[in-house]
Amino acid sequence: MSKLGTLGARLHHGEVGYDFVKNRKIWYGVSILITITAILGLAVRGLHMGIEFQGGAVFTTPKNMSVSVSQAEEYAEDASGHDAIVQQLGDGSMRIQVAGIDTKTSDSIKDKLAEDLKVDGERINAELVGPSWGEQIANKAWQGLGIFMFLVVIYLAIAFEWRMALAAFVALIHDITITVGIYALVGFEVTPGTVIGLLTILGYSLYDTVVVFDSLKEQTRDITKQTRWTYGEIANRSINSTLVRSINTTVVALLPVAGLLFIGGGVLGAGMLNDISLSLFVGLAAGAYSSIFIATPLVADLKEREPAMKSLKKRVLAKRAQGATAGGPQEAPVTGEDHDDEPEDAAPAVVGPRDQSATRTRGRGRPSGKRR
Repeated sequence: MSKLGTLGARLHHGEVGYDFVKNRKIWYGVSILITITAILGLAVRGLHMGIEFQGGAVFTTPKNMSVSVSQAEEYAEDASGHDAIVQQLGDGSMRIQVAGIDTKTSDSIKDKLAEDLKVDGERINAELVGPSWGEQIANKAWQGLGIFMFLVVIYLAIAFEWRMALAAFVALIHDITITVGIYALVGFEVTPGTVIGLLTILGYSLYDTVVVFDSLKEQTRDITKQTRWTYGEIANRSINSTLVRSINTTVVALLPVAGLLFIGGGVLGAGMLNDISLSLFVGLAAGAYSSIFIATPLVADLKEREPAMKSLKKRVLAKRAQGATAGGPQEAPVTGEDHDDEPEDAAPAVVGPRDQSATRTRGRGRPSGKRR
């Protein structure tokens, strides 16, 4: 841990660093490849919508059932004539979902299940879900997503600038696409818990991005008044200075979510925990990745297209070439402490003794006037 803290301090002070912006085309390619894989998974396998969105019935059996999940699934499909989903819950009971049935059909299915499972029909809890309710949930989720995106873009455009707002928007789309694609590939059921998880990760996805943007805004103030750094180099320094902080916050956030996913969902068999925790886990990891490798390099790409930034880059390169010709360093490092607030043509500081005024030396060498 002490080594990690030392590394964080060295990154913050610019003593070490990795050139994320220079290698941005590699990260763009990796992100495009992952996104295409997610879209293909979504197109080929599709989302496994939960019963809340399709309508149907949910049957909950008593605890400590001696029947296996596969047997219960076979019984439910025979009784209903529809595909059934059976989950083993942590208390030993089973959750049986059958989509596309009405109230009258659910009563007969419940009686047949009680007979096959050899339990009292009164001990099986049946809940009916109408498809209109799931449709309302989906519509509200889309409305919430649209309103959130709009407000985020407006806020970032006002607080920072429109290029940062656009980069953050692209990063959000990147994170949501990957999360939904992973859901399709894994085959997890999409429930209201999934929607809650997706809406939750939007804020987490922006957290590290805004931290880097704030550092970048501070360091690029009056950037055109100096000739030591290009915009891309300062953007890279901003990423490195906040890198360890981003890693720490992401790891700390992922640990409890991983506990929910692998212990709560896998060991205890809590289905709702699976739905929420998977979206949170994938979204948090994708958000940390996009803030470092996508959002800030994209801002640097957009900014360096401006005439002022192009002119600055020419002046920086020209000054470095002049220094190389004079025998100085050929290129300024992309990280390190900066003192660009000091004027370049300032007079050098006086190293020797200061000239003292005549009033302070006027009486020197005279007798003090005291009598001996």
